[in-house]
Amino acid sequence: MNRSRTCLTTLALMLIATLMFVVGCASGPMGKTEVEAGDAALPPVSGFADDIQDIVLPADMEWNRSKSMAIKTESFRGGVWFYEGKVEVISLKDFMSSSMQDNKWKLVGEVTSKDVLLAFAKPNKTCMMVIADESFGKTSLTLYVTIDKTAAASLNPFGEAVSQ
Repeated sequence: MNRSRTCLTTLALMLIATLMFVVGCASGPMGKTEVEAGDAALPPVSGFADDIQDIVLPADMEWNRSKSMAIKTESFRGGVWFYEGKVEVISLKDFMSSSMQDNKWKLVGEVTSKDVLLAFAKPNKTCMMVIADESFGKTSLTLYVTIDKTAAASLNPFGEAVSQ
């Protein structure tokens, strides 16, 4: 079990790195979609992932410190944050998709099987999330976040490259 989680983490970090290269050079307006009525099924948010102000979480999700890790350097910030709560997988997927798009994240990929994988990007950030149905009626949400501080310094407030 622990080895499969390690493999999943390694695969997720490789996918994040690939997304950074693919999406990092993209520019243009971010699309915004309308919030559907079903998105209001989850309770109000409890806060943000770590201290990242543009990833909003529902109040029912509780952070698990022992399954999370963060890295902060001079030029990079990111990590893996693990949450659990008694919510439905589809409701959590809808909530996270809507709130990420409300915070100007662009959905760049989605895979649905037993678990749901959503990949989002901003000009200097990536966020991949895995939503899984756990035992005892709980759902887990694992966030894989990367923030390139160096790239952010060369962007204007609209996420467009600034020539130097």
